Amino acid sequence: MSLVKPVEYEDASDEVREIYDELIALRGTGEVSHFWKVLAFHPPTLRQAWHAVRDTMKAGALDEMTKEMIYIAASVATKCDYCIDAHMKHARRLGMTDEMLGELMGVVSVASGVNRLGIGYGIQRQD
Repeated sequence: MSLVKPVEYEDASDEVREIYDELIALRGTGEVSHFWKVLAFHPPTLRQAWHAVRDTMKAGALDEMTKEMIYIAASVATKCDYCIDAHMKHARRLGMTDEMLGELMGVVSVASGVNRLGIGYGIQRQD
């Protein structure tokens, strides 16, 4: 459930439609997801969030699929079901295999468990 009414494409301002069109083209989904429609309630927030995601997630020193997999891991850690689903779908479109997903979830699981040991024991970095 959203706290504000999502902005549908046909009801969007020209500024929002421009972002929607770019989002559809770059993400390859054929549609605008509910997440972006909700952010469009406040166009400056939509623009800021989309530009941050667009600019960060494009290939650079890390390829796009690696970045998507990192985003999935961060989404699992922050318990964002929506983000897990959206970035899982995009990583799959980019070629993430079941084996890659299994290894990614293994890393997330191990990191979560081992990190909790460090927290529980109050382990601090020693320089």
